[in-house]
Amino acid sequence: MRKLIVAALALFGTGALAQELTLPTFTQYTADNEFVISPTYAGIGDYVKVRGNALTQWVGIKDAPDTQTLVGDVRLGQRSGTGILFYNDRNGYTSQFGARISFAHHLTLNDRDDSFLSFGLSYNVNQFRIDINEFDPNADPSITDDRSTTNHNFDVGVLYRKGPFFASFNAANILNKDLNIFAISEPNRLRNYYLYTGYRYKTHKTSNWEMEPSLFFQLFESDGRSSTDVNMKFRYFDFEDYYWFGLTYRFLNDQFFNPWNIGPMAGLKKGGFYFAYSYQVIFNEIQSYSTGTHVITLGIDLFQGVSNCKCTMR
Repeated sequence: MRKLIVAALALFGTGALAQELTLPTFTQYTADNEFVISPTYAGIGDYVKVRGNALTQWVGIKDAPDTQTLVGDVRLGQRSGTGILFYNDRNGYTSQFGARISFAHHLTLNDRDDSFLSFGLSYNVNQFRIDINEFDPNADPSITDDRSTTNHNFDVGVLYRKGPFFASFNAANILNKDLNIFAISEPNRLRNYYLYTGYRYKTHKTSNWEMEPSLFFQLFESDGRSSTDVNMKFRYFDFEDYYWFGLTYRFLNDQFFNPWNIGPMAGLKKGGFYFAYSYQVIFNEIQSYSTGTHVITLGIDLFQGVSNCKCTMR
């Protein structure tokens, strides 16, 4: 039974990556790292922000998905920003490597009530590879070498902020893909859509505590499936440093009361150093064989410089 479950997971993972050719999204964006999911956040902040993420899914299962990312963004002038993301993802006998280069421009709609509108654009390049070194040579003797393909694509996004409220809408991988090298039959549409929105507020004007409920919705155009993360974070500010903890609840949108996973998250920012950790308990057939999914984020903020435009301030 265990082998059947693992085999099914491996096939599912391979199919998902082959279809989407995109960066797996879990809770990386909650770790002061919204640029992972939207180019519109490039340049929002008075420093060069660098974040590294390590995501390990289904710990305890051999050849389970494993992903690493390195992200950096910086302000350009007073109203623009740029950033770059590198990622490496392995899942069973498949792997993908990619990079994303982004540009964002930020507008002030109303300076008195801190109302801002941002536009973002990303260029993506992705190499997807199937490694046959572990294949059974007797299963299909016609498979004699690794198969790989390189795809190019674009993301677009818009971000609205007004005081403590924020809402970001993004269309990722807007071009159709090319996977003919694999001689497989599957949809060529890999567009997916993100909505990330939330609200930050203090329990009292003089309080050091801040609450942030947020929601992340993801829809895949190719097959219509979608999922939602419901997050709650609490921050405690100590001058320019802060500490936070929270909880995330992820579910498929046709199974609200049957969560995909749920778990705690926590982090801190001390000086220019940032650290965060999140853990998700899995609620499906593999929970008996896996200890869950782990995400670690390390970061550093460099070269702080005050902006003259409020639209690029956090």
